[in-house]
Amino acid sequence: WCWFKLKPLLEAAGHRVSAFDLAASGTNTQSIQDVATLSDYTKPLLDFMATIPPEEKVVLVGHSLGGMNIALAMEKFPEKVSVAVFLTAFMPDSDHKPSYVLDQDRELGKTLIRPSSLFVKDLTKAKLFTKEGFGSVRRTYVVCDEDNAIKKEFQQWMINNNPVEGVKELKHVDHMPMLCDPKQLSVCLLDIAVQYG
Repeated sequence: WCWFKLKPLLEAAGHRVSAFDLAASGTNTQSIQDVATLSDYTKPLLDFMATIPPEEKVVLVGHSLGGMNIALAMEKFPEKVSVAVFLTAFMPDSDHKPSYVLDQDRELGKTLIRPSSLFVKDLTKAKLFTKEGFGSVRRTYVVCDEDNAIKKEFQQWMINNNPVEGVKELKHVDHMPMLCDPKQLSVCLLDIAVQYG
């Protein structure tokens, strides 16, 4: 639902755009108590990725916790992703447990906690993302300079922890750039799609 301002801007530029409500989110009627793992939570995206024909590739955009969702899609379908965009998002690496980036910012976790929403127990036990899957996909990161949920310094820490091919910064934008400045975000995403797509 939060992409409703951005989606038409990208479509007007000629792109096909899909925005998903993940399990137990938005219009998805599943209960959060029935979503035990990140994989369960990501199922709508993973189901979509499975339908992409072998000759097509997508630009994946993950926001906030959605960085973990696109990481899982990158791991399972690296050949179907031209570039992954971490939009002020948690960005894991292939050297540590998937929970590593969440563990590094415990205060943020305390402010965002809701039942099972960060999947920390699942991610602590999960296999590492691989260099052959997740690590083989080109990644960019979009920093939001006025983000109070994932501070700019922590965004930079994740970029330093797992270097990306490109970093863009949105100015005067908070944690929800798709709502507070969809035009600036659409220009940024279109630029990334042209450069890496």
